[in-house]
This record gives sequence, structure tokens and C-alpha cells, in this order.
Amino acid sequence: MNTDEIIQQLLNNKRTALGRAITLVESTLHEHQAQAQEILSACLSHSGKSVRIGITGVPGVGKSTFIEALGKHLTSQGKKVAVLAIDPSSERTRGSILGDKTRMNKLAIDDLAFIRPSPTTGSLGGVARKTRESILLCEAAGYEIILIETVGVGQSETAVHSMVDFFLLLMLAGAGDELQGIKRGIMEMADAIAITKADGDNIQNAKNARMEYKRALHLFPPTDTGWIPKVATCSSLEKDNIDGVWNIICEQQEWMQSRGLKKSKRKEQARYWLHESIEDKLKINFYQKEGMADKIAEMEDAVTKGKLTPHQATQKLL
Repeated sequence: MNTDEIIQQLLNNKRTALGRAITLVESTLHEHQAQAQEILSACLSHSGKSVRIGITGVPGVGKSTFIEALGKHLTSQGKKVAVLAIDPSSERTRGSILGDKTRMNKLAIDDLAFIRPSPTTGSLGGVARKTRESILLCEAAGYEIILIETVGVGQSETAVHSMVDFFLLLMLAGAGDELQGIKRGIMEMADAIAITKADGDNIQNAKNARMEYKRALHLFPPTDTGWIPKVATCSSLEKDNIDGVWNIICEQQEWMQSRGLKKSKRKEQARYWLHESIEDKLKINFYQKEGMADKIAEMEDAVTKGKLTPHQATQKLL
């Protein structure tokens, strides 16, 4: 399939063309990257019309089960849903957070859904850039809702937050300390908290946790937009209040849209990604300079022997 064919088929909502385009975006080969940029340029004017939702949570919270329940709820309404992932740890394990899609087997076979595992190579910055470009391709292919799953580890949440319209934090009830060591920064990023597994004997625990989180959120400074984060309980297993969580997302989107905040947030994100891209490119160019590997090895030797400080060694390399 040549570039023009991929573009034409992608804009005609063909899933195979979308998969091929994302593969090119994720490739490290120079010719693939050039092809990917050509496709992205053609898709740019067709992108930007979706609702981008970031989803994170503590281990064992049931992210995949929740995403499948939410995805099926949306496709049942005729909406097209794409699921992407950011998993920087996959660089080490060569694995992927979404594995072989078996954890979302019902959504994986839904004609209105598209599931893509995380890119398996590159730094967090590289993986995040590829995910961001994949969002644009999914939008051009007609997907109205983009769900971006992140592994619950530190910086990947910040990366996801910088590319979405709504950030959802999934939490568990009845697991000891209700705040479960979630970093304050991640709590502050959340537009809503959903307490999962609110079923069976756990319903009361979930209700109690909801009150705890509502109280905790009141202690945080107001958000930049003035939106007050909401807390809900839900059960992916029983499909209970999944629609309630979706209604919160819709409410926040209307709030942002009516105040012109969605557009300004997207512009701010585009600026952020421009600077991230510049830094990424400068770093790659630096390390790929001819003879640089030998020079770095020489400086490493000098630094480890205490002959130079890291700052002095860096000055010599620049």
C-alpha cells in the first residue's frame, strides 16, 4: 500500500489503513518516518474533533475491564471508539500493557472499536509522541472517542494529561488507606475519580470511599478551569453507573466548550508538544553525531575517575 492509498483509505475509515499508518508512526526507520509525516500532514485538517480521555489508576483497579465496559457502552450508542496506551516500561520488557487484546476481547471484535497496544520501543517522550500522533490518525479515521490508558507509574500520567481533554483516575475502595499512596500531583490532575468494583459486598465500602475522596479533593487548590472534579462509584462487572461516569465526562466537556476553554487547552497542549519535540530532536541529533559515542565514553571515564565534574564533561561535549 503506497502513501496515497493509505491516506485515502484511512480517511474512508478503513481500519487496516489506520493500523498501517500507526505502524509507520511507530517505526524507527528513516523512510517510514518520512512516510508517516506525509500521512500526518494529510490528516491534520481532519483531526481534532474527538473527545480525548486519559485513564489511569492504581494496580488491580481493573482498568482494562473498565475501559471495555465504557467502550461497549459508547459503541452501543453508535459511537466509534479508539483505545491507545502509553507504557514506557514496555521498552524493558518488550511487552505491552494491552498485550494481545485478550483482556478486552469483546471490545476487540466490535466493528466500532479500534484497540492499539503501546509502542514497544523508545523513551517515555518517544512513546508519548507516537501516541499523540496516533490520536491524530484515529481522529482522521473518524473515531469520536479516544481512550488513552496509562500504566500507573509516575511520569506517564503527566504525559497523558498533556494530550487529553479529560483525565479520569480509577481507584479502589476498601483497600486499607483510601488514598493508597496515589501521588498528590496525580490526584490534582484528575477531572474525575471513579471508584471501581462497587458491587457485591463492596458497595458500602465504595460509597464510604466516595465520601473520603470528595473530602480530599476539597483540600486541593481550585483547577485552572474552575471545573470541580467529581467522584463516582461504578461496577464494570455489573455495568453499573458506567453511563454515570460518561455523563460526568460529557458535563465537563460542555463546561469547557461553553467557556472556550477546550480550544485554549488544545492550543496550550500543541505548544507543549512542539517544545517536547524540539528537545527530543536535539537529543537524538546530539547522540547521533559522528564520533560522539567515543567522546562520551571518554568523558564517562574522566567523570568516574573524578578528573572532571559531570558539568565540565558536558561542556566539553557540547
